[in-house]
Amino acid sequence: MGKRFWGGLHPRRVCRNVAPMLILFYLAASVTIDYEPARADARRALLMPGKKTLYQRVITHPGAHLYAGASSASAIQKVWVRPFTAYYVFGSAQTDATQWLEVGLASSGTPDGWIEAGKTSPWLQALTLKFTERTGRQPVLFFKDLVDLEAVAADRDPADRYLDLMTRFSDFQSGDGQDVSAFPLIAMEPKWEAVSREQFYLMPIFQSAELFEGVKFLQVASIDPGSGELPLDVDLKTAIAFVIDTTISMKPYIERTRESVRRIYATIEKRGLADKVAFGLVGYRNSMTNAPELEYVSRVYSDLRTATDRGAFERALATMEEAKVSTHSFNEDAFAGLKTALERLDWSPYHSRLIFLITDAGAIRNDDPYSSTGMNANAMADMAAAAGVKIFALHLKTPSGAREIPNNHSYARQQYQTLTRQSDPTIGDLYVPIDAEDATAGVLGFGQVVEDVAGQMVALVQATASGQRLVLDDADLSKPGDVAALAAKKAAILGYALQLDFLGRQGAGRVPRVVTSWVSDMDITRPDIPTFEVTILLSKNQLSDLHHRLKIILDNAQRTKRTGARDFFQSILSAAAQTSRDPTRFSQRPNQNLGQLGFLAEFLDDLPYRSNIMRLTEEDWYRLSVGEQQAIVDDIKSKIRRYEAYHNDVTNWVGFGPGEPGDAVYRVPLGMMP
Repeated sequence: MGKRFWGGLHPRRVCRNVAPMLILFYLAASVTIDYEPARADARRALLMPGKKTLYQRVITHPGAHLYAGASSASAIQKVWVRPFTAYYVFGSAQTDATQWLEVGLASSGTPDGWIEAGKTSPWLQALTLKFTERTGRQPVLFFKDLVDLEAVAADRDPADRYLDLMTRFSDFQSGDGQDVSAFPLIAMEPKWEAVSREQFYLMPIFQSAELFEGVKFLQVASIDPGSGELPLDVDLKTAIAFVIDTTISMKPYIERTRESVRRIYATIEKRGLADKVAFGLVGYRNSMTNAPELEYVSRVYSDLRTATDRGAFERALATMEEAKVSTHSFNEDAFAGLKTALERLDWSPYHSRLIFLITDAGAIRNDDPYSSTGMNANAMADMAAAAGVKIFALHLKTPSGAREIPNNHSYARQQYQTLTRQSDPTIGDLYVPIDAEDATAGVLGFGQVVEDVAGQMVALVQATASGQRLVLDDADLSKPGDVAALAAKKAAILGYALQLDFLGRQGAGRVPRVVTSWVSDMDITRPDIPTFEVTILLSKNQLSDLHHRLKIILDNAQRTKRTGARDFFQSILSAAAQTSRDPTRFSQRPNQNLGQLGFLAEFLDDLPYRSNIMRLTEEDWYRLSVGEQQAIVDDIKSKIRRYEAYHNDVTNWVGFGPGEPGDAVYRVPLGMMP
């Protein structure tokens, strides 16, 4: 195969994560080498072709029924099968041109019944996809065949060809009468609206091919349960919460926040948007263990209030004062303030959600004994994303931060860039460094950022209320310039994505209904922008099992001081691999160490995406310094605390009809796996 170039990417050999052709998936032999004990007479599920320990599984579509036999004339065992139930496959049969599968919830024993194959999709691993935000990328196109997608990417001008296909397919959809049977596309992500972040759907991965460095072509299904109506927002409303470091040094910035709020309120009232923009206020400090005079770690001064309740919010803001005593460290418990704002403010009436984190210091680490959250920047970013909240971190770079050893400015920058990182590299992150070497200039610059960014959110509300569609400009954000102007441009790009998401809710924009298709995991017109986020579908019970097992592994290793040992690494890696592949079996036998059993490579092989720990080999692990190994341990601790927060995240747990609470499912970002 000749060399291929696309968007400056290096060509590479084809590396396919080859799941078999779907029909072969159902017909593989059932010889097994397993690590689970079973009765001699027990039946076992079929193996995946070429595998020794991995069973064939399918996931059910909405509307599936479970029958006693391989025929719709058979007795119905279960009229309603919960959508997205994972079954093991024990056999197959064909009746009157209909393919049937014999399935069971357990991998061995007596199967539960038969299900129509067309009401299922192969479930090769628990990995599934979600659309990324539509900030700088084009709508995803769903191609009939890999060769069609490959032809577009290999074109001399792939972006031009992609846009041409998108335009022509839009014309077909509008009903111009042309024959689409020979057209390479099956479906397209909605062009003028986004699939709302609150719309649940599932995109399992069947195959992957990496034809270009850093870009994967994926064969996927697209399954929309068609249930769970989104709230119909008559108007787009914006909520802006101020999460402010209220320690001694922050007095001038608290005062400037009051002034900025008054100015923003005046603009809102002038434009007639008093009931569409709300403000909330949270203060934070640090642990009171050694300084009870601090009064609080975090405090809600005001829930989100619209400008119609301006007086109450301004009175709350007037009561916010700086602490009278020092805290135990220069860094403060910023994540406590964020967690309080995310959990205790009522965001539900607002579609556009923004937090200003305002501080002159970094956040205490999750391994700090005084940390009230136990979470790091990655976990906190995930928590904000799950709530649909964007965080602008306004870092006041004061002389005292520069004098800290090591330099606190650098420490805080790394944390807050991680906290506010965006999938669109055009934006990069929402970290805003404000030069406060001169106190007066710092206060002025800070106020300008707050007013300019908030102004963009107000403009979003006004434009949407008047029926005006926002348009992305071609501003180059890579050029250095005024921090307030740069932050405002980033806010404008976010506003564009938020409007598309809102219009998707209004227009009931849904994921395209297709059986199988090929997509690119990066935007073909801009191959540095991801089109999908990889998640792992877990039930509440499965996530609880993962949390419990990781905690046991970590506690045992810490007690015996063996967090750097081979068995610790293998145990964590084994838990991550099993959960990504087959969380049902992991829940049944969470103590199994695949490395010791010799099955780890098979579980990792062919996975199109892996978590951080799954990218490491044992050799990699031993090459890490003690400090680097400890950083991984601290990250696992943070994720364990995040799993605890998932439990209370009512918004993102999805159930379908009657069933046990533990059967509800959550799409856990791959980045939150060990």
